[in-house]
Amino acid sequence: MFKKIGNYLKDSKAELQKVIWPSRQQTKNHTLLVIGISLAVAVFLGVVDLILNKILELFVY
Repeated sequence: MFKKIGNYLKDSKAELQKVIWPSRQQTKNHTLLVIGISLAVAVFLGVVDLILNKILELFVY
């Protein structure tokens, strides 16, 4: 059992050495992109919610 765990860890380390990791700048850019898109979607959904609430108020009141 310990041999299997050792092989797994050795293989995992070998695979991680093959990975091409993003640069610091790429990571920063992608993080800012995700934050920007998340904010845009939040604003969009907020506006849609506001509009639908106003339409619903016309029918209820």
